[in-house]
Amino acid sequence: MKENFDKALELLLKHEGGYVNHPSDPGGITNLGVTKKVYEDWVGHEVTEEDMKKLTPEDVAPIYLENYWEKARCDFLPSGIDYIVFDWAVNSGVSRSSKGLQKCCGAEPDGIIGPKTLALLEGQNKRYMVEKFKEIRQDFYKSLDTFDTFGNGWTSRNNEVTEVALEMVDD
Repeated sequence: MKENFDKALELLLKHEGGYVNHPSDPGGITNLGVTKKVYEDWVGHEVTEEDMKKLTPEDVAPIYLENYWEKARCDFLPSGIDYIVFDWAVNSGVSRSSKGLQKCCGAEPDGIIGPKTLALLEGQNKRYMVEKFKEIRQDFYKSLDTFDTFGNGWTSRNNEVTEVALEMVDD
């Protein structure tokens, strides 16, 4: 839902944290969850490590809105489901998150949330969908080679996001 973006972004930024350059993270230099590459693509030129360290929530909000919230069609998703789809889109990509939602509702998992996926969401038990999404997300994390390094953090995030999403669900 469109009105949930600001709240979802605030919650997301708590998980994404500040500046990080972890040697095992394939994203490399990251601040507020935005990788150096994503920020360079956004601004249209190379940026320095210092530029990355100076990013603010106001700098990254439009990136999250356009590159993740809108691409994952979160404006059209029910409350709570919009948040879990957005959070995983940021964490693992819009296509992967969209496919997770499609698996939950029985749509063909093509990674694009379109009219068929949205129609299949109608009438679904939203709480069940949130719990199923959590399982799909966790199974994906467990399949990654870096689970031993990042798995505890991913699992905590998945649990926390699910808990909040369940509070947001309308039914």
